[in-house]
Amino acid sequence: MNNLFGYKQRDTWLNRATGTAKLIGFLTLTTIGMISYDTRFLIVLSLLSVLLMKTAKIQYQEYALMLKFVLFFAIINLVMITILAPQYGVRLYGTNHVLFGSGYWTITEEQLFYEFNLLIKYFFSLPLAIILLFTTNPSEFAAGLNKIGVPYKIAYAFAITLRYIPDVQSDYRTISLAQQARGYEISKKASILARSRGAVQIIMPLVFTSLNRIDTISQAMELRRFGREKQRSWYQEQVFSRLDILIIVGSIIVGFLGITLLFVNNGRLYNPFK
Repeated sequence: MNNLFGYKQRDTWLNRATGTAKLIGFLTLTTIGMISYDTRFLIVLSLLSVLLMKTAKIQYQEYALMLKFVLFFAIINLVMITILAPQYGVRLYGTNHVLFGSGYWTITEEQLFYEFNLLIKYFFSLPLAIILLFTTNPSEFAAGLNKIGVPYKIAYAFAITLRYIPDVQSDYRTISLAQQARGYEISKKASILARSRGAVQIIMPLVFTSLNRIDTISQAMELRRFGREKQRSWYQEQVFSRLDILIIVGSIIVGFLGITLLFVNNGRLYNPFK
């Protein structure tokens, strides 16, 4: 059960920082990273993200499934861009250096460079998201959202979602083991059809279990008159410390560097072809 997706208490400086500071840092870095197409800046952001992941002491098996899903959709996205818009890089950078192919399906250096930039965006944003989710207590995360202006009902919905992700994973494994004990083979040794039937036998009980949990939570919140007041206090809310100020200032400095490069490059693009 050590590889459940979600928050775990660790003795790191990222765990000690408040959710508000980490949220501001995450939004600042991801926003400027998504705006910029300066490859040098994106590589620096990726290295920074990997370094922060190392200091957060998050084990690979904890986010392995999430990483595989993101890589899967990233590859699909890049393949679809290549199929549907193989000349977009040429229009974007204004030059045409052909690698192979002809006509509409010509693959150019500009197209590969553009898609490489998109891939880097996945590489730097995923670690930042993992750090935010894995080092922030859900209740504190909700308090941080509320502090930056998000309505507390929406913030509380985020907190409940994050808090019950490990429970859903635990239920999935319990149901999976129970179905396997009844003879449903869902391992890699079974055929795709057998694994599909086994998956259905897991998903349906999981859905009903989750719906029952939702009903229990909603009744408990209603009994406690949740949502009656326009504002609320937070049990897990923390005051800013020097560490939080450093995180916010550091993220603003990196964001300012990205904005400066927009002016230096006369736009969002870093164009090595001119």
